[in-house]
Amino acid sequence: MDLKDQLKNLFPDHIQEENNTEENNASNIWMQDDPIICKYEKRKGKPVTILEGYTGATQDFKALAKEIKTKLSVGGSFKDDKIIIQGDYRDKIMQMLKRKGFKVKRVGG
Repeated sequence: MDLKDQLKNLFPDHIQEENNTEENNASNIWMQDDPIICKYEKRKGKPVTILEGYTGATQDFKALAKEIKTKLSVGGSFKDDKIIIQGDYRDKIMQMLKRKGFKVKRVGG
């Protein structure tokens, strides 16, 4: 008898909710036709990845920035409709965005 079966015996009236937050977040974000531009710059001698070109709601883009920063465990910010990520993570970010269904265009280097 595993843990789920034990919990069902203890709480027979409980209805289990599904917690697929990643799938729910992906469906809530507006998808666009134009690609998101992913570029690399050096600011004050340090590498920075910049995402720009999202035409949807600002809140969706902020949520996307937070998710990227959390998954990569890096710092970053959201300024002037751009996501700025500390470090050169273009390949990882592009893979994440493609899995979500976005079109991504790599600019520079």
